[in-house]
Amino acid sequence: MRMPARFQIGDTVMGRWPGSNLYYEVKVLSYDNKTRLYTVIYKDGTELELKESDITSLTIFKQGVARSRSRSRSRSPGRPRRSRSRSPARTSRRSSTRTTDVRKEKLKEVLEVRLTPVSMAHENNTNNKHEKKEENNAATNTASTITEEKTETESENQAGGRYNLRRRKDQGDGKTVELEQKTETETLLQTKPPTGIKTSDLEFGGRVGVFFLMFLLPLAVLGLLILCSQKDASLQSFPLEFPALQSLWDWQVFGIVLLWLLLQAVLSLLPIGKLVEGMPLKNGKTLKYRINGFYALLFTAVAVGVAVYQEVDFSYIHAHFLQFYTSALLIVTLLSVYLFVRSRWASKDELAPGGNSGYIIYDFFMGRELNPRIKNFDIKFFCEMRPGLMGWVLINFAMLQAEMKHQNLETPSPAMLLVNIFQLLWVVDGIWHEEKLLTMMDIVYDGFGFMLTFGDLAFVPFTFTCQAYYLVSHPNELSIFWIITLITMDGVGYYIFRKANSQKFAFRKNPSDPAVSHLKTIPTATGNSLIVSGLWGWVRHPNYLGDIIMGLAWSLPCGFNNLIPYFYLIYLITLLVHRNARDERQCRKKYGSAWEEYCKAVPYRIFPGIY
Repeated sequence: MRMPARFQIGDTVMGRWPGSNLYYEVKVLSYDNKTRLYTVIYKDGTELELKESDITSLTIFKQGVARSRSRSRSRSPGRPRRSRSRSPARTSRRSSTRTTDVRKEKLKEVLEVRLTPVSMAHENNTNNKHEKKEENNAATNTASTITEEKTETESENQAGGRYNLRRRKDQGDGKTVELEQKTETETLLQTKPPTGIKTSDLEFGGRVGVFFLMFLLPLAVLGLLILCSQKDASLQSFPLEFPALQSLWDWQVFGIVLLWLLLQAVLSLLPIGKLVEGMPLKNGKTLKYRINGFYALLFTAVAVGVAVYQEVDFSYIHAHFLQFYTSALLIVTLLSVYLFVRSRWASKDELAPGGNSGYIIYDFFMGRELNPRIKNFDIKFFCEMRPGLMGWVLINFAMLQAEMKHQNLETPSPAMLLVNIFQLLWVVDGIWHEEKLLTMMDIVYDGFGFMLTFGDLAFVPFTFTCQAYYLVSHPNELSIFWIITLITMDGVGYYIFRKANSQKFAFRKNPSDPAVSHLKTIPTATGNSLIVSGLWGWVRHPNYLGDIIMGLAWSLPCGFNNLIPYFYLIYLITLLVHRNARDERQCRKKYGSAWEEYCKAVPYRIFPGIY
């Protein structure tokens, strides 16, 4: 028979820190009916499993403390007051010292705990019958006395393992130990729990892996750009003809990149568009974000149109493409250093779950701070959507002009037009649904370090444009059949991508929304549900599937002569498979048996019938 949960998901209560009598404010995340344990999160981000007897409501806790203080200030009317006179042979110092020593000894005996692995706890639980503790006067006992508990199994998810916490008997007689009221009150009202657990699950091969990635990723992008610009862009053309060092840098180009970033930053700060709240942080607070990306995109489009009318030659970007990349790379490096240095003064509430390992190189790569801000300017949110995505569209347009110039065309080729239109649709869609970014892993979970900074400001605008960059020097003719096929493919991929993401966002926001209320779900102990019908019943990540189909439609216009235009598609599949593995680990840990049931109901991850 399942016992009803006393506390609800999302309740703010007082939870006892394992192995002590210290109570802290915590938030209830989930309840497991089988183990009868609550998963709670402390203000420092630590998540633990607690028994119901170790949790009390804020109201009862405060009432208990208030009664404790009241009793310490008053005396019973029938109890005679002790005379203030002292015996000449006794000194107050000796009496005070002896009383303090006795109290310290009692406090030390009560607070001793023994940690044993859960396997031992299970064995003891099997061999011994345990009695349940009466909880009717839990709050009063918490505030005034610490009562000896009878032995019982207690699972705690701490430091990567589970432990059985047992309170030692007070000299074997199980007596109630009275603590001094002042000491007890000070102990219970502590507000800062012990230091949170550091990141232990390292990604990308840990410290060694990220060290090589920091050097290999920039070099790989540089090699890709050099290869695309060569007449023979096949992989057989290695070793590459490395350009002269002076051709990799230009101060004027660096100034243009800085002006571009400054323009987009100013547009993001304009008081236009709505203010929305992001997902709750681990301390319960929410940050506000200005959603005006679409207005910034429109302003940028008008500015580009005016520049074209003034006969500004955007093919300049194509001619200095490597210099634009190295300029962006320098800005990425400087920004990453700044973010890492400022994170040293960030509070524990502001640190990302995955970037607090204590290893400098790893944390620099992953990012220590979750939401670095300069007043109301959120650096991560700005970089995720604005300069990189809009720069992607601008670079594509520059490649279109460069193709017409180099190939002596009066109009762009169909292949170049399709690439520009397909990718413009993706960018416009992303910026139009800018608010939905606030629920994604990049914002909610990942810290902002070199990985995301490089991805947003260098990798996206300079590798996602490789199809357009390739077509400037390697034109490809398309028949009507291929044009119709590619348009259909991109349309199908976009429909799956947008429909899946819209359903996910609507369901997270309001499961009773008529648009998603008909979907079948599996309830979980966290209070959330997992969709098992519609697109989300087809595969576990239909949005990933749509993304991959669109990526294929972007690459096919370049033909089949070389593998380079398919770099984006290869990268996308690799990234999404990695994200899927990470999502699987986190969901299995978060949802437990409900996730196993979900995996049986939806067996395929991304590709129906394959994977």
